[in-house]
This record gives sequence, C-alpha cells and structure tokens, in this order.
Amino acid sequence: MGISTRLTWLSAFPRWLVVVLPALSGCSINHYQPSHFQFTTIVEKTGAGPGGWRAACIHATVINQSTLEPYFCNFGVEMPIEHRDVGLISEPLAQRLAADCANQALREVLAAPASPLPGLVCTQFRKMFHEVLNRAVRGAKVTVLCEEETSPIRVDF
Repeated sequence: MGISTRLTWLSAFPRWLVVVLPALSGCSINHYQPSHFQFTTIVEKTGAGPGGWRAACIHATVINQSTLEPYFCNFGVEMPIEHRDVGLISEPLAQRLAADCANQALREVLAAPASPLPGLVCTQFRKMFHEVLNRAVRGAKVTVLCEEETSPIRVDF
C-alpha cells in the first residue's frame, strides 16, 4: 500500500468510526446540531452581572441496531444567560456550546458504552453530557425532565 493510499485511509478512518461505532455498541444516536437546542428563557436576566436562565428540551431517537426498535432518549439542557466567568451567553453561543458538548459526550459514550441497551446508553449519555457541559459552563446542567415552558425538539436519525 502506497503512502497516499495510507494517508487517504487514515483521513477517512474517523468518519468510518462515526458510522461503525454506533452499530458496534448496538445503538444509533444522532449527531447534534446547534438548531436542535431551541432555548426558552425560564428566568429573565435583570440588571448587570450574572443572571437569567434558559432551557431546551430534546427528544432524540436511539435505535437498537439488533432489534431496530426505537427508544426515545429525552433530556433537558439548562444554562445561564449570563455567567460570572463566561460572561453573556447569547442564544447562538448557548446552542453551539450545547451541540458541541452533546457531540463530545456522544463520542465518549459510544467509544465505551456501558450496555448495548438503548435506555442504558441514554442514561450514560445524559450523565456524560452533563459532565462535559458543566465543565464548559459551571452550573449548566442536563436533566432527565424538561422544563414545562420548553417545547420538545424531536431529533430523528
């Protein structure tokens, strides 16, 4: 195999993993886009400095690859509008942070899923997503239940 063939194969390898890892883990989960996180203001920001709170709700479809049964992995994402360390977090920035953190958590979970069962993969994903998001914005969280004011966004494969 020539050097150019090896380099082409190596550059395609990460894309191949994104397709194959979900199948190996027994589940298929989506790649999150910023537009999936439609935030609703829960607590208005008043005055200067930190404050305000927003939330989004996701209903993602996880497919058991062996039975082709769908499982809905529902979760809420909550984030401050202004943070003392990060500053003002615009809605587009909140959406980008949520999507990037969700995709990082997804990669980590699919690299070593705790179980082939979609429900357990969903639980593992929510936990990892919470950890990653909270590292990006301390106090931000991923919850099992969505805030009542939010409208669920369905993310299908």
